[in-house]
Amino acid sequence: MEIRCDSMMGDDSYRDNVVSRRSGAIEPSQGGINMKTRAIALVSAMALLSSPAWAAEDTVKIGFVTTITTPAGVIGKDMVDAVNIAVDHLGGKMGDKSIELIVEDDQFKPDIGKQATEKLIKEDDVDFVTGYIWSHVLLASAKPVIDSGKFLISSNAGPSQLAGKQCDENFFSTSWQNDQTPMAMGEVLNQRGVKSLYVIAPNYAAGKNMVSGVERTFKGEIAGKDMTKWPDQIDFSAELAKARASNADGIFIFFPGKHGGAFIKQYQQAGLDKEIPLYTVFTVDSLSLPKFQEGNLEGVLGSFTTSYWSPDLDTPQNKKFVNDFKAKHGRYPSHYAAQSYDTIMLIDSAVRAVDGDTNNIGGLRAAMEKADYPSLRGKYAYGNNHFPIQNFYLREVVKDDSGDWTSKIVSTVYKDHQDVYAVECKLD
Repeated sequence: MEIRCDSMMGDDSYRDNVVSRRSGAIEPSQGGINMKTRAIALVSAMALLSSPAWAAEDTVKIGFVTTITTPAGVIGKDMVDAVNIAVDHLGGKMGDKSIELIVEDDQFKPDIGKQATEKLIKEDDVDFVTGYIWSHVLLASAKPVIDSGKFLISSNAGPSQLAGKQCDENFFSTSWQNDQTPMAMGEVLNQRGVKSLYVIAPNYAAGKNMVSGVERTFKGEIAGKDMTKWPDQIDFSAELAKARASNADGIFIFFPGKHGGAFIKQYQQAGLDKEIPLYTVFTVDSLSLPKFQEGNLEGVLGSFTTSYWSPDLDTPQNKKFVNDFKAKHGRYPSHYAAQSYDTIMLIDSAVRAVDGDTNNIGGLRAAMEKADYPSLRGKYAYGNNHFPIQNFYLREVVKDDSGDWTSKIVSTVYKDHQDVYAVECKLD
């Protein structure tokens, strides 16, 4: 197995400490390595690739685009950590082939993500291009992959365009379509008797999908809506003031990463946690909860969110994954991690189905369409647009037996739910 982190741009402690090596996983070194050392490591990796034992036909080459630099790199780190767990569980091989993983940093920018994607296609000649946290980065990067005839697998982002009119036979998702999780939250709001809602989300592709999702199912009144500047705005005082003045029964937000932490801190500081209940999607998760706990944001305990996955989901593979992840990293994995793990397992199922012949595009596609692998969420099916048809759950933030904040499944909101854009996809 070989895992490489080729991105040489920007400056980030996790990226700076990445070690490229022929066998093993991406791990932080004890003292870090400088730019010159990283360059030497990459040259050495390329030399290894040129040897007969590491010829392309003996490896499965997977490109993984995620965010390593910027504060959002915490998400990318969680995803790469999960990929390492998956590779470990596979013994570093897919059938008789070794796994070569090339991690690229999109720096949270669509143009950089597209450049990284094109590098993976043209220079590295990978078999699969995967990863992608952000919808705007995925949308900028999708065409080069699709035009190349290679497989594109989103480990997170689920923009409506790729679920609908821009669907493609070689695009797959191991997560969800953006609208689905907030649609489930809209159903929860109806069940809880919420009559009016103030909506706040960032003004980019995913934010728009999240808002359209909750509006699609919520039967009450939208008392107000703010689409904030993305990714620069982290002061939400004006929006919170308008939410308070609206007298809405609840506030709905979608703010991933540091934006979610900033919002909830300001929400509690403004005293709104005692006035208006907060309902979130992709804001309260295993990455943010330790920070909320450290910051004594007690208002998060007992709050609700919706998701297709949870650390306590009762499947054998999920139990193994969560236990191994916690043992290695000392924290709960997030849904970003779960989806990244499933990406590797989906690819493994396809490679094994064609006996390692990665040139058999039709066979690989047919195998992935079956979703015949031990997904952490349990068995699911693919729709015609290659997005999962799956369950969605209501989750409550609780303390575990060790006093750590996590979440547990309360109920099933949707069973075998398919996204609404599949009807726009022309694939059979």
